Amino acid sequence: MCKLHWTVLRKESRIPNMTLADDSIAIIGAGMGGLAAGIQLAAAGRDVTIYEAHGWPGGKMRTVPSAAGPVDAGPTVLTLRDVLDDLFASAGRATKDHVTLTALPILARHYWADGTRLDLTHDPAENSAAIATAFGTRAAREFDRFSTETRALFHAFDAPIMRSPRPRVLASARAALATRATLPWLVPGRSLDSMLQARLSDPRLRQLFGRYATYVGGNPMLAPAVLGLVWQAEAAGVWAVQGGMAGLAQALAALFQRLGGTLRLNTPVARIATDNGRVTGLELADGTGASVRQIIFNGDPAALPYLLDQPAKAPKRRQTQPRSLSARVWTFAAEVSPQGLGRDALAYHTLFFADDAGAEFAPLAKDRTPQDPTIYVCAQDRAAGAAPKGLERFQFILNAPATRPGSPEKDASCQTHPFDRLAQFGLHLTPRPGPDSLTTPAGFAALFPHSRGALYGLSPNGAAATFLRPTARTKLAGLYLAGGGVHPGAGVPMALLSGGHAAQAVLSDRISRVRSAPMVTHGGMSTASAIAARAPSRSSGS
Repeated sequence: MCKLHWTVLRKESRIPNMTLADDSIAIIGAGMGGLAAGIQLAAAGRDVTIYEAHGWPGGKMRTVPSAAGPVDAGPTVLTLRDVLDDLFASAGRATKDHVTLTALPILARHYWADGTRLDLTHDPAENSAAIATAFGTRAAREFDRFSTETRALFHAFDAPIMRSPRPRVLASARAALATRATLPWLVPGRSLDSMLQARLSDPRLRQLFGRYATYVGGNPMLAPAVLGLVWQAEAAGVWAVQGGMAGLAQALAALFQRLGGTLRLNTPVARIATDNGRVTGLELADGTGASVRQIIFNGDPAALPYLLDQPAKAPKRRQTQPRSLSARVWTFAAEVSPQGLGRDALAYHTLFFADDAGAEFAPLAKDRTPQDPTIYVCAQDRAAGAAPKGLERFQFILNAPATRPGSPEKDASCQTHPFDRLAQFGLHLTPRPGPDSLTTPAGFAALFPHSRGALYGLSPNGAAATFLRPTARTKLAGLYLAGGGVHPGAGVPMALLSGGHAAQAVLSDRISRVRSAPMVTHGGMSTASAIAARAPSRSSGS
């Protein structure tokens, strides 16, 4: 057995009378959750080091090179901007001083093979008018009702579920029951697809709003109806980040380091050391180690058992299985032909829908890749609205199942090339990207071990999924969780919130160990700060 070489970092605690074997905190993973936790802990005066296995901060928020420059290969936009604003504010900073955000005038543009086109914006009246023009006045009335009900759902779940460190089921139930319009959406066993069947008569609108379940890794045929609220996160506004979403990760990493944090890239962690039911340190892949009493794991909770010498202390299987959807993601540079739909056909986000939603999601329900799925196109250089000249950067996202253990992934070349399908809509791009531009579920599984390529952790399908995700605290003293696989769930804002929950738990546990200690840190900063006792969010309704 190899001998572990420990680096013991003994520092004077910043909280008087607190005696610690080691005052430092380790974060494993520099994804959104890890960076958010690191920023808040560093802003509170803690000594924090983030260990990241890859060569970039941001986790799935990565880029790949192209002839037109780096292309985002992960999340494409920011929603629920107030979550990011709150994070910067917790460090005494303003978002505008670190990143440049552009509000997209068109949330998404949608095309169907019958020639229908629909643009949705953040303005409900504009959306209603656009739907009336495209689908008729009945469809517009149905959309207005749908929007009213899902908005009520969103507000019922926002503060007690999404913003809370632990899902407050009773508080959410009370909020939902206070608005009768939300009750049909909460019927146990009712899928989003069946609810949309009851609410929207036009199959194209059902296809559009059913797709929002996929934004958190779900299948509308199986996901609970309550996921209709996901639309409202986008309806409140969508922002593009100058420099791409990877630029946001770089900005957060830079702020973390300016606050005194240490970021170690290309530094994988091999093991979390424990003793007597609590963490004692971590071992790096190179055999060195660090003695720490508190660790935040910012990764897929399904990977945690492989790092622990006490796997029973990891989240239970039902908290990580079954897996969410994965995707086939193309990243490349190309030029849009003026022929057909033309160069102005695309918005920043454009969707080209499959002919039959059932033919897309029925195979996915059986862990099979659909032959012709909906194609999600992000034209990264169109945040300002105008079509750039020459080559521009693209990301295509096509739904796919996570990999199955022991089942090799089928060659992606057997699937219809997305360029062929887009040509049927009249959109022509050149040059055609090769297979090296494609990341498959197996590719994501290799990038993020033990995830099986699932991009959102636990599948949101099933009525109890919202309440099954692990929360910040674990059964192992000193070990905390953050990230999209942790409560409150998938997506950039949710991952940021999870990091805040983990940071609050770390600070709370450190203070509770010395209840007699004075409650003001060296330098006069009260521990009852915006970090340790966060004020209600502006959009929480409280």
